[in-house]
Amino acid sequence: MMKNDLSVFNEYESEVRSYVRGFPTVFHQAKGYKLWDLDGKEYVDFFSGAGALNYGHNDDNMKEKLLAYIQEDGVTHSLDMATKAKGEFIDAFQNIILKPRDMDYKIMFPGPTGANSVESALKLARKVTGRTNVVSFTNGFHGMTIGALSVTGNKFKRNGAGMPLSNTSVLPYDKFLKESDNSVEYIENFLDNGGSGLDKPAAFIVETVQGEGGLNAASSEWLRSIEKICRERDIKLILDDVQAGVGRTGTFFSFEPAGIKPDFICLSKSIGGNGSPLAITLVAPEYDKFAPGEHNGTFRGNNFAFVTGTEALNYWKDDRLEKNVQQKSERIASFLDDMIKKHPEMKGVRKGRGFMQGIMSPIEDLCDNIAGRCFEHGLIMETAGADDEVFKLFPPITIDDEGLERGLSILQQAIEEVIAESNLVAN
Repeated sequence: MMKNDLSVFNEYESEVRSYVRGFPTVFHQAKGYKLWDLDGKEYVDFFSGAGALNYGHNDDNMKEKLLAYIQEDGVTHSLDMATKAKGEFIDAFQNIILKPRDMDYKIMFPGPTGANSVESALKLARKVTGRTNVVSFTNGFHGMTIGALSVTGNKFKRNGAGMPLSNTSVLPYDKFLKESDNSVEYIENFLDNGGSGLDKPAAFIVETVQGEGGLNAASSEWLRSIEKICRERDIKLILDDVQAGVGRTGTFFSFEPAGIKPDFICLSKSIGGNGSPLAITLVAPEYDKFAPGEHNGTFRGNNFAFVTGTEALNYWKDDRLEKNVQQKSERIASFLDDMIKKHPEMKGVRKGRGFMQGIMSPIEDLCDNIAGRCFEHGLIMETAGADDEVFKLFPPITIDDEGLERGLSILQQAIEEVIAESNLVAN
């Protein structure tokens, strides 16, 4: 029988493992916003599988549909063959998500991860424009495969490629330079000035909220300006909604408040509903130019994810979940603002929006230590940013009031303990 002992992982698993170092226990059961380890210790989950579990663990309706599908010997693996489960997912996505939002996209199944979705969008944008350069933005994160890594900003992750990452250019994200900067004018000058050295790009790739990059949230005005820049110069706009999408910021797509219409939309993580791997790339019909098989993947036909993903879309048949997320987002924001006010020695700044918010502190290791103390007290939470300078709240978007308040209470305790032990003094 397995014991709550990490020796088998420490001895036999690759050194590349990371989350097990921050959460050093053996988990076994999970339900809703809760996790239990083999000792029976209960944890509140403010991590949500890095955004892959927006609906929490083992949702009753998704589990019921999946168990029934398995019991009837439903197809498990199908590449891109037609199956009943896949057809039902496509139909539900069109009728529940796209058509009510007046969105017209072809659905591509590129492979089961966010990086697969990004890779397909990059390839297709280059194919339809005949250009090779892609513009990404400072602190962006788009995946760990070579193409996706080439448009990722994090130096540590880029170094893992072991080779030059080419055919991309980096421009400043909203407020990267200064709070009052005009990065839009800066970007326009780089694109239009013949001396800038910037090749005309095939596409821009952007996140509305940079989850891994430090919870930097772009304003709607900035996003509309980026879209305008692309439209005026025949540059395709790729919106990476892998982490910020599927309701995490309060609307199904994170860019809805800005009113923009990307050419390509990358979705993964929670699109499978119950944590089952699934990714889709939404493609404006006029750019659906891949020849059959020109981009593929063995596991793009994950029928278990089609089943749970279809059931998950039922949450979006009305606006109850959306309103709930928006209401609780205000509670998260007010809590974080209160912590910043009560503890000026943190030098904290609230970051992000919706159910992806946190506090940035320039004090070395402070956020890491707070996250570590949270784990000791039964709260799973990670850090973000190039230097782990942000602690990051990522509860399931279905969490109830009791769960949210319990998690916030643990976080408050951790903040107060770490600050006291660090002997920080307010300036």
